Amino acid sequence: MTSVKDSASSSQGARPRTDVNKVLMSGKTYRSLGQQTLTPGELRFERGRQTLGLFLAPAVAIVMWFVPLGIDRTQQELAAVLLAVIVLWLCESVPIPVAGLMGIAGIALTGVAPASEVLAPLGSTTVLTFIGAFILAQAMLKHGVARRLAFFVLSLPGVGKSTTRIIIAFGVITCILSAFVSNTATVAMLMPTALGILAVISGLMQERGIVRSDFDPLRLRVGAALMLMLAYSASVGGLMTPIGAPPNLIGRGLIEELTGTTISFAQWAVAAIPITIGMFVVLAVVLLLLNRPEVRRIEGVEEYVKQQRLEHGRISRAEWNTIIAFALTVILWFLPSLVGLFAGTESEIYLFLDERLNEGIVAVVGAALLFVLPTNWRKRKATLTWSDATKIDWGTILLFGTGIIFGAMLSASGLAETIGEGLFSTFGVTSAVALTALAVGLAILISETTSNTASAAVVVPIVVPLAAAAGVDPVVPALAATFAASFGFMLPVSTPQNAIVYGSGCVPITRMLRSGISFDILGGLLIVLLLPLTAALAGIG
Repeated sequence: MTSVKDSASSSQGARPRTDVNKVLMSGKTYRSLGQQTLTPGELRFERGRQTLGLFLAPAVAIVMWFVPLGIDRTQQELAAVLLAVIVLWLCESVPIPVAGLMGIAGIALTGVAPASEVLAPLGSTTVLTFIGAFILAQAMLKHGVARRLAFFVLSLPGVGKSTTRIIIAFGVITCILSAFVSNTATVAMLMPTALGILAVISGLMQERGIVRSDFDPLRLRVGAALMLMLAYSASVGGLMTPIGAPPNLIGRGLIEELTGTTISFAQWAVAAIPITIGMFVVLAVVLLLLNRPEVRRIEGVEEYVKQQRLEHGRISRAEWNTIIAFALTVILWFLPSLVGLFAGTESEIYLFLDERLNEGIVAVVGAALLFVLPTNWRKRKATLTWSDATKIDWGTILLFGTGIIFGAMLSASGLAETIGEGLFSTFGVTSAVALTALAVGLAILISETTSNTASAAVVVPIVVPLAAAAGVDPVVPALAATFAASFGFMLPVSTPQNAIVYGSGCVPITRMLRSGISFDILGGLLIVLLLPLTAALAGIG
């Protein structure tokens, strides 16, 4: 990483002056996860964890296959395959979606279930929802709709004059965007803007003599607060809608598969938005208290934002097309629930809309519009091309499909019920509150050390049968586990967005640990306390 002090010392005669823009915006500073330099100890740990999984997964499967457990043979064989997959997920010995595909193959090859039965859930409506939402998000990123929204919020009167308002504004922007766009993509897109504003703040502090001329702008508390707000608010905002984060759709799909309870787009939003607002308030308080900005009032940021907006120019035809397709999709997602609210769920118009406006079909229609709405009719050029669509996260879609398959197999084989009875006899959890707290704690613990999507796929199938054995409605505890699976605020490896902001060089690991553990605890408590109330308000369970 470029040293500010070394750069400054190269000047002769004049007062040493740090080129903060160069330092903050340099490629050496803004590193992706793949480029991030690990310490020798971290590198040894990662390699050891991956190597361990390659040997531990087959060993666990063999032991589970042959050990006498006294349960149905099909259930034991399924458990052997699933345990091997879970080990591969936790150790990340192979890409997580590949581990899921290996599990599907294992279920069919071992004869646990016929291939046609195993693969059936891949055609579920939620898979189509995932694909359509990802394509819509790709259009928002490609054509700059999301970035235009960010600069619009930053240009609101008074925002650019206060570091506290800037940090909160970035959080609001990230929350809104991550409800519909990939959390990782949102943070990666907003990172250059955040670094540009941080450069303005750093230069102003140097000119005023608030900091020494050879200070390191990458170690400012305001920079750490801004970067952590970007990463954490993406995870918080992703909770607002079923498509906001992969764990949401995976958890919702497993809940519907294992319990038969359907959670609509509108129901999810009603249950999640109050919790998201509460979490955001807690997040802002925690970050600003633990990373108190060195300066409160600033000048220059408003001019920077204005310049960036001028460079964007007028809204293009591609942006309008993207907004139209996105708005239509969201309206159709909410329409059946709104009609049911006013006309009743027994009315003919509600039944008509509910039957036809399936979420997956609506998502596909919205995505298809992007390939129809033209940006240049004479050249027959549409808003998106198929090469654009190939850039979406197909790995996550595969992982989602495999998670649904595992949930279906657990239910069909009776293994879910067997697991629940065994866990109930071990832990003796009898109350809904205790079970919800256990589910949240387990999901947060796993999400800190491995993929959030894997956390949802592992924890929800455990919580549902445990709740059933305890005589507790499993929907709320399973939904709480799904929400908590999006956590993981302590370490750079916990989420891709954590890795991105850590790679900026602005967030020391100690600050991430201190801020992350505080928000893990407080956010988990909010889920346990609020979700039963908001779920009841939304008619879930």
